[in-house]
Amino acid sequence: MNRKSINPTDWGLRYSMDQGQVVEGATRHLRCSGQIAVEPDPSTDLGIRVIAPNEMRGQIGRALANVDAVLGWAGLSREYIVALRFFTTDIDGFLENYDVYAGWIGEAGARPPQSLIGVQRLVLPELLVEIEAEAAA
Repeated sequence: MNRKSINPTDWGLRYSMDQGQVVEGATRHLRCSGQIAVEPDPSTDLGIRVIAPNEMRGQIGRALANVDAVLGWAGLSREYIVALRFFTTDIDGFLENYDVYAGWIGEAGARPPQSLIGVQRLVLPELLVEIEAEAAA
């Protein structure tokens, strides 16, 4: 797979993202559902429990770990991510903790295009962030 970065301006580079990418030669494409800061817990009605309730930094880290898990089960890793969408109930809080994401993606040497979208609420009221990822190989 080959990528060509598309950056009419360079402001996004400091946020570890390209404005666009042309991807060629990929034969597999993974669309990952929104990952949230949860872990399995069979003792609850939903079968999950929220990690770091109402705490942005911990939730970003756990949601990214869950993205890693989906990628791993698909036989992929972070360097194959071609797009990300962040949904949050607190854009300012997310940006204050953006370094968690920047360090995570920086380890892969990738700058996938991304969107940050403010929402009123996520599926559980104590959740602050949800992350969708797309990968190609």
